[in-house]
Parts: sequence; C-alpha cells; structure tokens
Amino acid sequence: MRLLDLLLGRKLANYEGEERKIGAFEGVPALGLDGLASSAYGPEAALVILGAAGAAGIGRIGPIMIAILVLLGMLFLSYWQTIAAYPTNGGSYTVARENLGACAGLVAATALMIDYVLNVAVGISAGVGALTSALPALHPYTLQLCLGILALITLVNLRGTLEAGLLFSVPTYLFIASFGALLLYGLANALTSGGHPAPVVAPPQMPAASEAVTLWLLLRAFASGCTAMTGVEAVSNGVGAFRAPSATHAHRTLAGIVLVLTALLAAIAYLATAYSVAPMDQSEPGYQSVLSQLAAAVVGRGSLYFIAIGSLLAVLCLSANTSFAGFPRLCRQVAQDGYLPRGFALPGRRLVYSIGILWLAVTAGGLLTAFGGITDRLIPLFAVGAFLSFTLSQAGMAVHWKRQLHEQEGGRNGNCGRLAINAAGGVATAISLAVILAAKFVEGAWITVLTIPCVLALLLLIKRYYAQIDHQLIEEGPIAVEDLRPPIVVVPIADWNRLAERAIRYAWRLSPDIVAVHMTRVEGPDSEEHAGLLRRRWRNDVEQPARAVGLSPPRLVQIPSPYRSITGPLLNFILETRRQAPRRAVAVVIPALVQAHWWDRLLHTGRVRRIRATLLRHGGPDLAVVTVPWTLAEPRPEAVIAEEEPRHQRPAQQREREVEAAK
Repeated sequence: MRLLDLLLGRKLANYEGEERKIGAFEGVPALGLDGLASSAYGPEAALVILGAAGAAGIGRIGPIMIAILVLLGMLFLSYWQTIAAYPTNGGSYTVARENLGACAGLVAATALMIDYVLNVAVGISAGVGALTSALPALHPYTLQLCLGILALITLVNLRGTLEAGLLFSVPTYLFIASFGALLLYGLANALTSGGHPAPVVAPPQMPAASEAVTLWLLLRAFASGCTAMTGVEAVSNGVGAFRAPSATHAHRTLAGIVLVLTALLAAIAYLATAYSVAPMDQSEPGYQSVLSQLAAAVVGRGSLYFIAIGSLLAVLCLSANTSFAGFPRLCRQVAQDGYLPRGFALPGRRLVYSIGILWLAVTAGGLLTAFGGITDRLIPLFAVGAFLSFTLSQAGMAVHWKRQLHEQEGGRNGNCGRLAINAAGGVATAISLAVILAAKFVEGAWITVLTIPCVLALLLLIKRYYAQIDHQLIEEGPIAVEDLRPPIVVVPIADWNRLAERAIRYAWRLSPDIVAVHMTRVEGPDSEEHAGLLRRRWRNDVEQPARAVGLSPPRLVQIPSPYRSITGPLLNFILETRRQAPRRAVAVVIPALVQAHWWDRLLHTGRVRRIRATLLRHGGPDLAVVTVPWTLAEPRPEAVIAEEEPRHQRPAQQREREVEAAK
C-alpha cells in the first residue's frame, strides 16, 4: 500500500459522492464545532474586558450575555429561513451575490474567508490554552502544539467530510454531556445556596479594578463576547454537504447547535459571577482558562474535571473543522465564478476540495506562528469578517423576500414575516459590526479591515486574468479548412541513438519535410570531433536507408552554440525557418527519457523540460511541440487503470444511476 493511500484512503469515484454526505448526527461535529467551542472563548473574551473594572465589571456579564443571546436568536431565525430559501447552498456569498450584486457577494466571500482562517487559529489556540491550563508544564510548547493539531485536522479533512464528522463526534458529544452535567450541578449548587455557592477549588483572587464601569467598557465587552456567534453561519454555507433532504438535515443541525450553545453561554455567564471567576493572562505561566477555573470550582480537580477539560480541549482544537468544512466549499463557488484559481473548484481523491483545505491550513499556520498561538492576541481580529458576512447575508435575504412579495400573490403574509425577520437580523448585525469595529479597531481589528480590500482586489485581479484569457480564446464562425499543408518538423538531437531514431520515425509520420538540429560545442570547445562523427553516421544510418526505400531523407543541420546553450539557438533556428516559409506551421519533435524514479531526476540535466517550456512560451501560436518518450522502466498502465476503474463491489443500483445520468 502506498503512503498516500495509507494517510488519505483510497481514491473515491464520482458515484460514491452521495454516500459521503452527512446527516444531522455527523453535521453537529462537522459544522457545529466552531459554534460550540466559542462558548469557551466568547464569554472569556468578554470577561477579559470586564475584568479591568474588578468585581463590579465581572458582575455585568449577565446583561451583556443576554444581549448576545438575543442576537443569537435573531441569527438562528434568519439562517433557518436562508436554508429554506436556498436548500442547495445558502451561504453568504450566494445570497449576497444573487440579491445584492456581484460586488456585495465578493465582499461577503472575502469577509467569510478571512473569518474562516481566523476561526482555525483562534479555535486551536484556545484549545491549547485549555490544555496548558490542565498541564502547565506544556505552556512553553504552545506554538508547537498548535501547529501539530493543525496538521492532524488537515489530514483528517483530506480524508473526507464524513470521516471528520464521525471521528469528531465522540469528543463533541462527550463535551456536551460532560459540561452539561457539570454546569447543571453548578446551577443546582448556586440555586440551593442562594446564589453564592462555595467553590471546591477556589478561583484565583479577582484583580483590583483599574478602571470604572463605563458604557465604552460594556460596548468593548459586548464586541469581544460576540465571538461566541461566529460559527452560526457555517450550516447555511455547507448545506451541500448534507444528504437528501438537505434542508431538513441542515435545519436539525442548526437547531441542535444553537440550542446547546445558548444553554452553555447562559450557564457559563451565570456561574462565572456566582463563583467569582475572573480571566487570567494566557501569556503568563500558570494560566487557567475561565472554564478550567469554573469546572474546578464546581467539582474540584477530580476525574469529572479532567474528562470535561479533555473534551473541551478536543472540541476547541477540533472547532477548526468547521472552517475546513466550509472554507473549501466557499472557495469552490468563488472559483467557479472565476475569482479564484480553478484548482479550488476541483475535488480531490476523496471528493473534498483538497486545494482549499491545504490553503486554509497554510494561512492559519502562518497566523498562528505570527501571533505565537496566543488566543488573546487573535481575538481582536476575530468577528469582523463574520459579522460583515452576517449583515450582507441578512440584507440579501431581505431583498429576496421583498422580491418574492412583488412576484407572488399568495403567501404574502408569510413573506412579510420572513422579510421582517431578515431585516431585523440585518439591522442588528450591522449595529453589532459597528460596535465591534469601534471597540476593536485599535486593538487589532484594523488588520482585518485592511486585509478585506486587499483580498478583494486579488479576487478581482484573478477574474480579470481569466476574462482576458477567455477573450483571446473566443472563436466565432466555422473552422478554417484552407492551407492545411504538413508542417516543417524540427527534431533536436544530441546523438544518433535509439531515442533519436524513434523521434525521426515519428516525424516521418507527420511530414516529409524534416530537419534534425544538432548543437555543437554544447559540452565545450573541444567537442568538434563528436560533430564530425555524427555527420558520418547520419549519412550511413539515416540518409542512405531513406533513399533506398524512396523516402525524402531528413536534413541534418549543425549549429554552433558559443555559450553551450540549446534553447536559444534552437528557438532562433525555428524563427528563421518560419521567416523562410511564413505560411508553414512548425512542429518540434523532442526525444525524451521518461524518468521512472526519484533518483533519475538527480542523474539527468532536465534540458528537455526547459526546452519544451521555452518553446511553448515563446514559439508562437503556429508552433506545436511533441514529446516522443523512451521509458527507463517497463510501462505499467494497468497499475494506473486499476486505481481509476470502478470497484467490482459497486452496487447494481449505483451502476443504474450512472447509466440514467448519462442518458
């Protein structure tokens, strides 16, 4: 078994695509980990701001969390409608493009792509923060742990969305169960003690207040806490990943994610105040996350603590999986519209968009390295892209329902209600975006604000490039059938051997007008003797046998190369040939050794590859380049065909579906 098969699994056929889709059970781990994991760093990000005001500031987490939950409920209703209206793909890019125009769609796509990259970095860094909270000895290795986890998630996603959903379902549902039990126990203790439960392990002492509770402080805390909602849009962006009926499975997944997230956020906010939990500086040794302090305060540092923190670590680290499910699909849509390289639209060996996955891993890895894997340094960059895409998506849906009101007579009341929901969601997210920008701009959000137009400009440049190519390739009218004389065939040779003989024989099949070109002095000034030997062999082994059977013998042209180059003199000869016969096409037949092993590349010069590339780039539109191979190892086409052939175990109904699709 090859290493690639071992790591990624066997190559999948197109007919297996439907089997790779997911249901609601796999959908929560595949598309909901970002939302669930944000319950760990969202409240903590708000508490970091409020902690500057001491206990008085921490006590304000309740009203801020209520505002966040109200906004979360509005987003839930809005995206529920988006999935129903766009059951194949209801992502922000599609909705904004179809209802607000191409520019708005690109802005939404750009914001969402940046948000996906940031989600990977923030999720993994928060997960490693949870790990170093439980095992402080690992704190010096924060960045290395982040990059290792990123590599693992990338590998799992290259194997396929279904595998990722199934593999990550264990820690996901363990996290829900363990923290559900832990928080319920903490709530029971708090209620029975009148709101002041005694902690099993007392949290560190709350720092003294360094500033007063002001409206600006509360707005900044709200802006930081809004990071708890950044994964809500993932389900609508990934509707295409669900099996039929896709909208039903997407609705169930969205409902499950939002309900669990709401319960977690509300419980964490209440218990953090009840147990007097304050955030700590992650960059300092001995750091304890808010959830780690809360869990220890509720149940101590026993087995339940380590089970809960272990599942939290897994969910936080694996929350990047939401981006790995959504980012490649978004890139595929943008690439299909010509704004990204077309490779982003091609599925890989496991029917996932591998280039998008790898690009996401590289950019997130660079971000983690730049910020040292510290969550607090990444949080200010977060949420701007998400809320910008939220706003454009909701505005697009409002336009969609308004259009429906004008086009349809029936269902007017229902469409009015849907319009009101999306319009309210758009206004709320726009206001939240303004607050986030104002509160976080100086702290680092300016980086995201600057990056969005840069990425947008890059997308437009890519679109312009493809438009220029399409303009050059447009052909109108019937095919030209005049002046179809055989080409002049040029065969560059280094010596007379089997490789050169095969190239000349192939050239005879194309045209009787053949010129063999040999560069002299390529190996230095003392190689003239080899040129004379080649001329003699050419007369005896090529010209005489050709005349004997009535063929026009190929001409041998020997050109000195004063600088030991082949490409320049060969290209000059081709241009001179074209000047002498301007209405004749030229074909270059290049004899080439086909390298079979990696060490072959070390033992050969690679001149053929460079010659071919130069001729294709500078030879002009009437030049064709043909490579005649000589394989260094026995060809094994059956090995390649075996990888591509349909499996004999394929069910009969799948074969029938393919036949019907072909019809």
